[in-house]
Amino acid sequence: MRIELFTFCDYAQENGGKLTIVGTFDTIISRNFPCIHPQLSVVIRIRFDIWEFSLHTFRIETRDLNGEMSMDAISGNVDVKGAGNATAVSHLVFTISNLRFKRSGVVNFILYVDNKEVYSIPLHVRQG
Repeated sequence: MRIELFTFCDYAQENGGKLTIVGTFDTIISRNFPCIHPQLSVVIRIRFDIWEFSLHTFRIETRDLNGEMSMDAISGNVDVKGAGNATAVSHLVFTISNLRFKRSGVVNFILYVDNKEVYSIPLHVRQG
C-alpha cells in the first residue's frame, strides 16, 4: 500500500474514478483565535497491490502538538477490488465544515489503515 496523494484543498470530488482538486494548500491564516475555518476538503489517494485487494478499515484523526483533537475522527471502510490490473487505487474525499482551531500552531491529520498509522500531513494554522 502506498499513499500517492494526501492534501487539503478548497474543493474536491471524485467522479468515475477521476479526482478533481481545486486550490490545494497547507496553511490557514486567521486574524483572531479561536477561529473557525468554514470549509476544507481532504483528499487521499491510496494504491494497493494485488495481494492487498480486500476490505480495509480506515480512520483519520487530527492532533495538535499538545495531543488535542480538532475534530471527531472520520472512519469507514474501503473495499479494494482490481479490474484486471496488478494494482488498484482508492480515493477518500471528505469535506469538513466549520473546523475550529483554539490557537495557532500545527494540526496533524493522521491516516490509519487497518488500525495502523500509515501517513500524516501537517496543517499549519497561523495568525496574520
